[in-house]
Amino acid sequence: MELESYVRALPKAELHLHIEGTLEPEMMFALARRNGVALPWASVEAVRAAYAFADLQSFLDLYYAGAAVLVREEDFFELALAYFARAHADGVVHAELFFDPQTHTARGVALETVLDGLERACVEARARWGIGARLILCFLRHLDEEAGFATLQQALPHLSRIDGVGLDSSEHGHPPSKFARLFARCRELGLHVVAHAGEEGPPAYIVEALDVLKAERIDHGVRCTEDPALVERLARAQVPLTVCPLSNVKLCVFPDLASHNLGQLLAAGLKVTINSDDPAYFGGYVAKNYIDTARALGLGRAELRRIARNSLEASFVSAAERAPWLARLDALGDGEGGEGEGPAA
Repeated sequence: MELESYVRALPKAELHLHIEGTLEPEMMFALARRNGVALPWASVEAVRAAYAFADLQSFLDLYYAGAAVLVREEDFFELALAYFARAHADGVVHAELFFDPQTHTARGVALETVLDGLERACVEARARWGIGARLILCFLRHLDEEAGFATLQQALPHLSRIDGVGLDSSEHGHPPSKFARLFARCRELGLHVVAHAGEEGPPAYIVEALDVLKAERIDHGVRCTEDPALVERLARAQVPLTVCPLSNVKLCVFPDLASHNLGQLLAAGLKVTINSDDPAYFGGYVAKNYIDTARALGLGRAELRRIARNSLEASFVSAAERAPWLARLDALGDGEGGEGEGPAA
């Protein structure tokens, strides 16, 4: 079995995926026409040409402009269902989708409209492909905590449809501690907690996410290696890191995949997962992240299987739901013949 086939055969969970970041340019233009939204680009090619990001903020500027085409429940349904189709082809058996309600409510789109579309797609994905799904509401950290509380208030009637909360958007100057009261309230409501930290922000932000927000997973977390004590802590506690290799290169966190520290994180015993973040903008969905990273870092099949196992173990599902996925993973083993009986590169 060649590397590409092996990676797609691995049952895996995707735990760091912004559904708005799966908006391919073709769909962006189709929805813009349908909803009468003017875009700042003349063509699909012009949008793709704009994907030369200097940093996280330069990406976010484009990301928020593109999200303006999402207006109706049907838009969110079509967006998410298109993602699930690609995820199924990549071997994803479970996905925990981030969504940014403040991006939409600021434009007059009701939170209920967003949720109705996304939830309908989750139901369809399970019926059509057997994919499990959860929804994680993310607060935009460049806004203030009061804005987050306002969003939480809007979400209260819908908490049965929301599995957890996260923290995303521009990291510089917006430490997790800025949202201490908000996340304390979310924990009181029984919601799972995750947070972006240690992508562009320092290792101290990872510590704050753990100690102040009580995050159960760290989204990105790659800058932990600047603090050996933090690396030891993450390894000892087996805190999952939802690493996004192609994103990290596209946003200049690392100059190229060969320079990525994912192999170092694995060697240190950290619970690393591989995810696609905003795949429409960063050059690849989850299987491509696995394949390109394996080739760049010389990861073997045992390591790829470990990463897939980590993703399943780190997902917010019951042991009963997880068990058949793990059984499939164990049955797959290292594959047979073809490329990479040793390293997968």
